[in-house]
Amino acid sequence: MSQTPSTDGRASSDADESHSPAPITVMLSSRLMVLANLLKRGAILRYKRLAGLSSVEFGLVASLGRRPPMSVARLAEAVGQDKGQISRALAGLVSRKLIAKAANPKDSREVLVSLTPAGLAAHDAIVQGAQDRNRQLREQLSAGEFETLMAQIDRLTAAAEKMLEAEKGAR
Repeated sequence: MSQTPSTDGRASSDADESHSPAPITVMLSSRLMVLANLLKRGAILRYKRLAGLSSVEFGLVASLGRRPPMSVARLAEAVGQDKGQISRALAGLVSRKLIAKAANPKDSREVLVSLTPAGLAAHDAIVQGAQDRNRQLREQLSAGEFETLMAQIDRLTAAAEKMLEAEKGAR
């Protein structure tokens, strides 16, 4: 069986040519999701290796960063997850001494969370890893290509936000 290059640059057998890709797989949104998922999976593996953090945990550590203490509700909003899921992940981070909890001095009913020195070290590893990954991606593009891509991403993000709002209104 002979091999021929496919439209995406991969080799395919002659038998595969009779089957075109599923229409959804060639759509812009699908291709962007594939890219985002690959980047996310790589990030999860890296942060697990560098700092021993799950995807939820690294999101929390990254969001807390070098900021003042934050309420659990505000942190949940920042990472886009419900407070129950956040609370479970925070419990694990507290037990590993990466996060400290304290009552809000202005409202004792509210709990504030912040990174401990060990949590700050994990945060710094996350930031360094993100910078490395960003550098590797930017090396694939010229300065002009990068500027063009960023402008296009901004336009597509604005369009996606409008689409999301339209879907919310269509309920």
